[in-house]
Amino acid sequence: MIRSLWTAATGMEAQQIEQDVIANNLANVNTVGFKKSRADFQDLMYQVTARAGTETSEGSILPVGFEVGMGVRPMATQRLFSQGDYQQTGNAFDWAIEGDGFFQLDDEGETVYTRAGNLKINKDGYLCDTAGLKLMPEVSVPEGTVTFSIDSGGTWTAADESGNALATGRIELARFLNPAGLVGIGRNLYEETEGSGEPIVGNPGEEGFGTISQNYLEMSNVNVVDEMVKMIVGQRAYEINSKAIQTADSMLQIINNLKR
Repeated sequence: MIRSLWTAATGMEAQQIEQDVIANNLANVNTVGFKKSRADFQDLMYQVTARAGTETSEGSILPVGFEVGMGVRPMATQRLFSQGDYQQTGNAFDWAIEGDGFFQLDDEGETVYTRAGNLKINKDGYLCDTAGLKLMPEVSVPEGTVTFSIDSGGTWTAADESGNALATGRIELARFLNPAGLVGIGRNLYEETEGSGEPIVGNPGEEGFGTISQNYLEMSNVNVVDEMVKMIVGQRAYEINSKAIQTADSMLQIINNLKR
């Protein structure tokens, strides 16, 4: 009887993790380039009384076994890199990646990655993210620039009021064989890990890389309706596990009252 108490408790703990993940997704529903997460669970070990396929004392083979599970545990939170919706902004330094790839940023000598393309110009004329991390390879907007354009292949041009090019270049994107293996470090940034593999760097629109859309931002890929439904399901699962604990407690109370 005590076993069911602990088993149901693991179910309640798992649903708490599920609600935490859903709450983070909903909190970032308007975060540029945010990718939602999903909690993955596994069942725990089983207490096996009789194993299927074993021979009985009468010489027959058991077609099924007798085992009782011990509950559930959270195993991972997987980030889902499906494409988010696009928002047109009209800002020349708002870029969206259509397809696979990440922008590369310099974080004190370390390369970090992001899908958020809401770029800014710092005091030295370099493009950077909201936190001031420079885009890599560097994009320098010279003084006197009136128009700045970038095509789908990543080639950018800064021009004066007469349309003469003051500077030009081409950005590069990075992609990973397993982007779900990247670790989120906050600020819309990711770091590579052994799980993600090493970055593959290339030009937009080539060799499986996505293209660049200027004047657009990729918004969060969180679907509010889906998250709300999962929240309701998780709440009911939490409730039914608490009912299992209450039922086991009532049965223990009945046993305790057998002898007065």
